[in-house]
Amino acid sequence: MTHEGFRRGVRIGIDVGKARIGVARSDRDGLLATPIETVARAEDGSDLAAIRQHIAELEPVEIIVGLPLSLSGDRTPSTEDAVGFAEAIARLGTPVRLVDERLSTVTAHQAMRGVGRSQKKSRGVIDQVAAVIILQHALDTERGRGIAPGEPVLTDEGA
Repeated sequence: MTHEGFRRGVRIGIDVGKARIGVARSDRDGLLATPIETVARAEDGSDLAAIRQHIAELEPVEIIVGLPLSLSGDRTPSTEDAVGFAEAIARLGTPVRLVDERLSTVTAHQAMRGVGRSQKKSRGVIDQVAAVIILQHALDTERGRGIAPGEPVLTDEGA
């Protein structure tokens, strides 16, 4: 049973970092976010190609990209990096939304410590966990409020 305002369909969640990108997905009912993979950031565009492959396989209704803001809510260099990557994804044709991700990486580290994984041992999956946290928060927000979370990313075409 879905909430009256909730849109059905798979969503992809993305945590954009300087070195790695965490990728997660939801089920079609938008109940649960699960990790997919960690993609290395790359100058050659292979990171975007990996995202494009997930889009082709999962046919998501939208992509949720974490928007890293400072604790005070100000934009940072990481914010600009994430926005630029979100804009590149949006140009692939699937709707993209930016969702505040403050503390998602901290929460991910706490979760990994909670299951006995050190920060060093968690490095390969921490970005996936952060992507799951970002996506799950977006799903829960939409389900609770009946409106899409965050802000849409507009491409040059205005899409």
